[in-house]
Amino acid sequence: MSDFKMIIVMRKDLNMRKGKLVAQGAHAAVGLTLENLDHVEVKAWLASSFKKICVYVESEQELLDVVAEATRNGLLTKKIIDAGHTEFHGVPTLTCAAIGPAGDAQLKPVTGHLKLM
Repeated sequence: MSDFKMIIVMRKDLNMRKGKLVAQGAHAAVGLTLENLDHVEVKAWLASSFKKICVYVESEQELLDVVAEATRNGLLTKKIIDAGHTEFHGVPTLTCAAIGPAGDAQLKPVTGHLKLM
């Protein structure tokens, strides 16, 4: 189980500032972890290197499709909707999602086609 990793899927089309991008990814990773502390995969992941990989999609719909596929495949997910206070002109905006932690065999069919950030 030490090969478990979490995939952070970011929306590239939003052109977020670097700091915002990092903060949103952190929200996703921390949120998924805290909501699932008792889950066996989360425990195993936290006991090892708690590896995270950042990939991107080009649209909100693509992000929603990846999250839906992850859910269909039994993977944990956490979507992040930014409140819009510092970017996005006050409009709540889906920015990213965390998927996993899981092993490559579970993650590749869902996120293997996505490019690294």
